[in-house]
Amino acid sequence: MKSKLLFIALLAIGFTTVEAQSQTTVYAKNSDISDNLDLRAVASIFGESANLQDFERRLNDPKYQISNLDLNDDEEVDYLRVIESVEDRTHVVIIQAVLDRDVYQDIATIDIERDNSNKVVVQVVGNSYLYGDNYIYEPVYNVAPVIYTSFWITNYRPYYSTWGWNYYPTYYTAWRPYPIYRYRRNINVCINVNNHYNYVNTRRSYRAPALYQTRRSYGYETRRPNYSFSQRHANTNNRYELDQRRVATRESSRNQNVNNTNRYNSGRTTGTDNRNTDNRNTDNRNVSATRPNSDRNYNTNRATPTGRDNAANVNTPSRVENTQRNEVRRNPNENNSRVYSENRGNANRPAPVQRTEAPRTSSENRGGYENRANSSRAQAPQRAESPRVNQESRGSQPQRENGSGSRGGNRRG
Repeated sequence: MKSKLLFIALLAIGFTTVEAQSQTTVYAKNSDISDNLDLRAVASIFGESANLQDFERRLNDPKYQISNLDLNDDEEVDYLRVIESVEDRTHVVIIQAVLDRDVYQDIATIDIERDNSNKVVVQVVGNSYLYGDNYIYEPVYNVAPVIYTSFWITNYRPYYSTWGWNYYPTYYTAWRPYPIYRYRRNINVCINVNNHYNYVNTRRSYRAPALYQTRRSYGYETRRPNYSFSQRHANTNNRYELDQRRVATRESSRNQNVNNTNRYNSGRTTGTDNRNTDNRNTDNRNVSATRPNSDRNYNTNRATPTGRDNAANVNTPSRVENTQRNEVRRNPNENNSRVYSENRGNANRPAPVQRTEAPRTSSENRGGYENRANSSRAQAPQRAESPRVNQESRGSQPQRENGSGSRGGNRRG
């Protein structure tokens, strides 16, 4: 039984492992280019940077590994450079991937605009080719970022990265891209949970799109013109809707796996219960088969109680079947009514155990019958044995009278 249960447990673990592997496989097949750079992480490190130069360093620092993009397929994560376009109170920060010499691909833009009340609004906008149309995150920082103070100063000069193909800063070392599931797990560490990242689908600034067009780069789009987001995902507007569909698909798959597991466990439990029921029945049969023997042994080993009147040195002999007890030699002076009463009492009692009785006198017989009556009451307390004892007492009355007569006759003699 234990070996069967162990086999079932190992089988269940195997099914669980297969299901987990199948879920991971489905998750990997649903990966997209946009999975390799989380814009919430970009917004988070932007609020922690001192200026745009520091922001570019954080984007490419191997310690953070914010990006996982490899658009030129050289098995190395692309370097991300930062350039800026400015007009009055509007700043547009453009993040570009360096693919080759003088070949760049826009990844996202950061719109920074200050209104007349000096309130600063920041929006991180994903490139429509990679993320779909109007994929925008609007961060709300818990503490006003220090980088704000660097934008509106006298004689401000827009930032323009000096790094390019095979010309990188000393802190940068290219690393191999990770699998998507691992990147998603690691990037959560770089997102400041004290901030809020609200998804919106409209741009607040009307100047920002115009400023962006003057600096736009699309080197990857020209290499793969039929691989835009709308062509990769039909009937899906942007990355946000894609995430919603993924969540719904994973929930559906998880519910299906749970239902399959419940059905499997239900069938396994039913089989186990049936086996347990068979074992219980077998145990009951064994107990029923062995119980009479236990009772016989118990009754056989019982000793005759002491302190019995008119009985001298009486030992309970081994017992035989009831037929032998009926054939025991009786005193010729016993009345037939006693035999009739005894037989009627035996008919209502369960078959007694084996007992062998030696020839006894009338005094011993009376003590033995009283002992059996007491024994019957001890073993079956729920039965009313008083009538049977009374019948035996009435049946024994003639014997006592005869015994008295005999004793009287002896004295007279």
